[in-house]
Amino acid sequence: MTDRSHDDLPAVLALSPVDGRYRAATEPLRHLMSEAGLIRERVRVEAAWLLHLSSNLAQLRGAALPGTVSARARQLAEDPGRDCAQAVKSIEQRINHDVKAVEYYVREQLKAAGAGEASLELVHFGCTSEDINNISYAVLLREARALLTRTLTERITGLGELAHRYAELPMLARTHGQPASPTTLGKEIANFVARLRRAERRWDTVEILGKWNGAVGNFNAHRAALPSVDWVTVSGAFIESLGLARNAYTTQIEPHDWIGEYCDALCGINVVLLDLCRDFWGYISLGYLKQRAASGEVGSSTMPHKVNPIDFENAEGNLGIANALLRHFADKLPISRWQRDLTDSTVLRNLGVALGHTLIAWRSLGRGLGKIDADAARMGKDLEGAWEVLGEAVQTVLRAAGVPDGYEKLKAFTRGRAIEARSLEAFIGELPLPEDEKNRLKALKPADYIGLAAELARGI
Repeated sequence: MTDRSHDDLPAVLALSPVDGRYRAATEPLRHLMSEAGLIRERVRVEAAWLLHLSSNLAQLRGAALPGTVSARARQLAEDPGRDCAQAVKSIEQRINHDVKAVEYYVREQLKAAGAGEASLELVHFGCTSEDINNISYAVLLREARALLTRTLTERITGLGELAHRYAELPMLARTHGQPASPTTLGKEIANFVARLRRAERRWDTVEILGKWNGAVGNFNAHRAALPSVDWVTVSGAFIESLGLARNAYTTQIEPHDWIGEYCDALCGINVVLLDLCRDFWGYISLGYLKQRAASGEVGSSTMPHKVNPIDFENAEGNLGIANALLRHFADKLPISRWQRDLTDSTVLRNLGVALGHTLIAWRSLGRGLGKIDADAARMGKDLEGAWEVLGEAVQTVLRAAGVPDGYEKLKAFTRGRAIEARSLEAFIGELPLPEDEKNRLKALKPADYIGLAAELARGI
């Protein structure tokens, strides 16, 4: 098969569903986390370093760039253009080194703009490939986090609206899959909102680090070339100019601890969402949530009545794939033999795959949430058939009144038995409680026994 560009490759021929079946869903990430995105960022970093040297180290031969060269370097540092990735790949095919190909491309561009030999020698000055790579990945992951956060915020906002809408809608809770003290649908959704907000804050506060200190992290070449320069300060200023925090102590590679933290925190968000998908799937199965059928959509190839919770299932599956990769990244990337080995390189190239599956999942979840409505009548039917859940209320009132063995009395009356309203009312009538307390308990219904659920849901 002849070589074809990514844009020309039909989706049905893609090896990965991230770039095939789900290409439209992952499109926003492609300009960042594709190889073309990485190449463009490497070009930006190379050009930005040259401009930094030009502005801060006038004693370097060639640091004074002619206007046309400086302008072209600024252009490369801001937006190298769509065609640069393919041009770099052509050079790489010739020399078989991806980062050196970027250096040669930048040199070619500056030479065409009028750069002299001394200025061209400042491209990649004092750098190891990992100086370029770690900064590039740092910037890309920062931008990917901002992009993904927008989708996550939409999901959290939507869930918050559902929590408020159903704040007072009573629902039979289930612990261990069995009927338990009632709650409200809104409160259960509010629980997920609170968890997601906490998980999002954790991800957002992961500090993104960069290193710029040469072959083994000691500024060896820098010191040899210009011993009087404060290279730690020059390096730190460059990293910070790119919006990153400086990691001063590294080997040849930035040790990737922050990427491990980033992946682990994102994994935490996905775990919460996976839990949500399974709960909503269960509520749909119980009939507590109804799905609006889309016109023309088919739910089954043989059972025409089916409206399946496919969006929640799709989200769950993609969250699982994403987290399998993210956990591997978190465990593997901080580990490197001695001053470096190459095992991180191919792993880092798969960051976009994990982020892609994450975005697919978050979008699928959005579609699922947009199709559901609560079935109050179905929830009410289950509540009306679960009078035994009021056993907790009765035994706690007995405890508060100082009546001994209140729990045991209710256990003997309710455990493993179906309780009806009349039998519970009769039981309450025999309890050693004041009449006003008995009457209060007799008036209580399962749908009323929701504690502060409504207030908590409205307060999220």
